[in-house]
Amino acid sequence: MAAEQLGFDGMPERLYACTPSRLNTWQDCPRRYRMAYLDRPMPPKGPAWAHNSLGASVHNALAAWWRLPEAERTPAAAGSLLVRGWIGEGFRDAEQAAAQRERARDMVERYVAGLDPSDEPAGVERTVAARTARIAVSGRIDRLDDRGGELVVVDYKTGRRPLTPDDARGSLALAIYAVAASRVLRRPCRRVELHHLPSGEVAAWEHTGESLDRHIGRAEQLAAEASAADDDYRSRVPRPRRGEAARPVDHAPFDERFPARPGPLCGWCDFARHCPEGRAAAPRKDPWAALPVDA
Repeated sequence: MAAEQLGFDGMPERLYACTPSRLNTWQDCPRRYRMAYLDRPMPPKGPAWAHNSLGASVHNALAAWWRLPEAERTPAAAGSLLVRGWIGEGFRDAEQAAAQRERARDMVERYVAGLDPSDEPAGVERTVAARTARIAVSGRIDRLDDRGGELVVVDYKTGRRPLTPDDARGSLALAIYAVAASRVLRRPCRRVELHHLPSGEVAAWEHTGESLDRHIGRAEQLAAEASAADDDYRSRVPRPRRGEAARPVDHAPFDERFPARPGPLCGWCDFARHCPEGRAAAPRKDPWAALPVDA
């Protein structure tokens, strides 16, 4: 794909700068997208989610483990890093948080016990970026392996739902990471993997050039929709001047441009309190509801 596309006046068209998360948010619910990325000030979110705290703690510990000298990369070190960096927000009480901390400690120790400490990744928490004719997309990869001269995208997962190769195949984020990693490091990158730490299973998919092109085309389509909505919003909501507080905005006129997509997932939305359709679609979940049943 061309790096840029010329407009009618001979100047390059403005690329839509985005992340996979931003594109997925637009796809899932334009109302939530508006609140997260456009409304200023951002509407207050609900309380922290315990499963996000657990996931962030695990991701941080694994990233820090790879930054240790090779001789110090032991399972016990991974467990210590997990405990040291534990995030205790969103849990029902201190007892639940402590139980989940120990569960997460066991999980990372078991996971790194199956890794080769000397098999240095091509990147850890590596930021990659790519441009097409329409978008400038960037994101951060949990781990990027180099296997036989080809790159492999590794994404850690800590949720309780088992994963399948279809999850890896259908992930827009993983496909974007593969394309961006290949362009940044100038090596082939087609394989993407979801490493599910609770079960120890790996859900993988080997992309082709055609399947990656389809994902990029989908990303460009979502970006075109979101960009047009962004422009409409900003044309009617003036940005505050420097040092000036944002003025209250009546968002009712934007409901058609940024429709809610109510469904069961509304119970997990950070902005549900500001969305009548979302509140009607699903009751608000407890912050610890996504933890294992026996938590």
